[in-house]
Amino acid sequence: MSDGRATTEADVLRRIDQARHRRTPLTADRVTLVHGAGGKASATLVDAIFIDAFGAPDPDELGDAAVLDVAAGRLAYSTDSYVVSPIRFPGASIGELAVNGTVNDLAVAGAQPRWLSAAFILEEGLPVDDLRAVVADMARAAERAGVRIVTGDTKVVPKNTGDQVYITTSGVGVVPPGRLLGARRVQGGDRIVLSGPIGAHGMAVMIARGNLDLKAPIASDSTPVNGWVEAVYAAVPPEAVRWMRDATRGGLGTIANELAQASGLGLLLDDDAIPVDPMVRGACDMLGIDPLYVANEGCFMAVLDPGYAGAAVAALHQAGAPRAGVIGEITTDLEDVVAIRNAFGGTRLVDMLIGDPLPRIC
Repeated sequence: MSDGRATTEADVLRRIDQARHRRTPLTADRVTLVHGAGGKASATLVDAIFIDAFGAPDPDELGDAAVLDVAAGRLAYSTDSYVVSPIRFPGASIGELAVNGTVNDLAVAGAQPRWLSAAFILEEGLPVDDLRAVVADMARAAERAGVRIVTGDTKVVPKNTGDQVYITTSGVGVVPPGRLLGARRVQGGDRIVLSGPIGAHGMAVMIARGNLDLKAPIASDSTPVNGWVEAVYAAVPPEAVRWMRDATRGGLGTIANELAQASGLGLLLDDDAIPVDPMVRGACDMLGIDPLYVANEGCFMAVLDPGYAGAAVAALHQAGAPRAGVIGEITTDLEDVVAIRNAFGGTRLVDMLIGDPLPRIC
């Protein structure tokens, strides 16, 4: 074999190798079943949509699991699925919810969120541009929250067997020393702090469905709360924070009841102290819905030692939550009960949510 022929064969092999590793452009404008078959079409979809948005540290690490370096200590782990309809609505999309919801679940557990996984169930016929937009929303939300999406999965189901796209996210966070949260740590006299207005997310989604004769410029409150949680921990000793929870499905009224039942104590809330935007309140009044039961995606309730509640609220204001405030207190005069008092001295009980007035809101 001559040197010229050897050079030619080597060149051919090099070109073949380059072709095999060249990124294949995604030319389809809709998701098809072949995109879920695990072959070249699947790889092209993952590469062109997900890797393009979330990045990959190394092609050799694109397996079914991510290997992560962590310091010795406590980890928090959370998982949730998102099936909201419509998938885009004023203020957010299913992609943002999938990131913010999991980040927030970790944050209110006292953890600093670090990594997420994302699994997608796509319906055949979903426009690729719609998928690209949802994934871009997720990438921006992850960057804002300071987390990385490090692994995931994609499946495609036949047309009319899904609802465009479902997303399941799991998250891992690191819990710094000294952070211990739980209903058993709550004591009589503790103050209840709310990070901001309630009801915007549920109302935004309901109006966006278009099946109500109601129009209002209400946007979802979807946002990561981990920065606010960290601001609280920076302002008060960790032991001063007794309990936290984000008020998602079932709203503030539901998580308040969950705390009352878990702690055996009573919660006494001040009606005038709970912030509700006028537009949200008006929409709730028209639909006969109590804002206390409407879902939120960027709001959390915390119980703090009474001596530190003021410092926590001030820290939240400085961190970008200007309407945070003390909305009530823990009382030993009531057992397993949530009550709300108004400015006229009246008091009413707040029960658990019965039924589901706002289906498919997260």
